[in-house]
Amino acid sequence: MSGFSPAFERLGAALAAVVLQRQEALAEFLPREDWSADLTARTYTSGGVTVRVSLLGSYAVRERTWLWGWANPQFGDAHPAVVPTLVVRTVGERLGITEFTTPEVDLSWYEGTAGHGGELIAMAAGGVLRGGGYINAGYDGGSAYLHVDDPRVPATSFDPVTVPRLLKDATGLFPHEPRLTLAGFLAEHRIGYRQTDTETEVLAPGARARVRFDGLGRFIDWRAELSPAGLGG
Repeated sequence: MSGFSPAFERLGAALAAVVLQRQEALAEFLPREDWSADLTARTYTSGGVTVRVSLLGSYAVRERTWLWGWANPQFGDAHPAVVPTLVVRTVGERLGITEFTTPEVDLSWYEGTAGHGGELIAMAAGGVLRGGGYINAGYDGGSAYLHVDDPRVPATSFDPVTVPRLLKDATGLFPHEPRLTLAGFLAEHRIGYRQTDTETEVLAPGARARVRFDGLGRFIDWRAELSPAGLGG
């Protein structure tokens, strides 16, 4: 049973596929080699590539807790790297997402498919902030999570071939509302769809797809018909 709040689970489900796609675009753009960061200057450099970042928070392995950057005494909510992330806390206050407003979140209960529960908080927060994904910057005892806010990271686009994999991975992380995961992804790319209790018909330029769900709402499969001439009438 999840220890996350229902509001957090719902938001995470809506954003999960969108964020995973941005993570793939970031991975292609930013080499994962020896890295350095200057949080006062809001920069992260890896493999000769430098991007602008902000500090979401950090995950402590031993304590199994998430600490927001604004709650970390080394930074605080006036730090240059933290200020851009405060909108996440504001969203949490408005939507009743306690994970976004609690300074230090206990994740010792988490036993899901992500490496740890902090990864899911970083995903959801990164989805709220949009931008170019997030970076897991490991250190002795845990990981700092940096949000990438840099227009040089390539934008994502709708590709019907990769959607099934993204949906499978996203619903593995946030499994409670797969139809919402699909709807959030389609809305991100402004793709129309028609939805019933068991199926969603996706109406994309050059592609028509049918996405099926079982009686419990779980994603079953994606069947696409591609047409270079478009959908036509």
